[in-house]
Amino acid sequence: MVDEDISRRTIALSIRTGKLTARTLAWALRAAGRKIQKERQARKTPHGRQSVKQLMRQGEATNSLPVEAPREFDRVARRWNVDYAFYKNGEGKYLLFFKSKQADAITACFGEYSRRIMDRPRVRRVPILERMKRAGELLRGRERTQERKKEAEREER
Repeated sequence: MVDEDISRRTIALSIRTGKLTARTLAWALRAAGRKIQKERQARKTPHGRQSVKQLMRQGEATNSLPVEAPREFDRVARRWNVDYAFYKNGEGKYLLFFKSKQADAITACFGEYSRRIMDRPRVRRVPILERMKRAGELLRGRERTQERKKEAEREER
């Protein structure tokens, strides 16, 4: 039993070198470790948010739904452990792809997501660049009035 367990865990490593030194052996073992780690990582299926390509590669049936706020959905989906992917199909428009097997989890997740979207205030936030332009225009207007006041004072003298 113990011999079988040990024989399954052995690794055959062949090195072609003129002189086998400790440095060469250490280099070969590190390279073998990197290769084993790379193969292990390739076999592991991703979970949570991933690319559409990764989701399709898993070979399961997928469904899609339009989504308004992907960041908000990210926050909710992490709690429900759902595998999903976003595809941007226009300015501010996203399609959400998810596995069909997880339909129950997606339904619950979408319930919470829709409650959050409906509850949030519908106030349009003004982008910071627009705010800065407006502030600059206000400052320019003030400078001109102050210059005119100074010019008027000089003319009066």
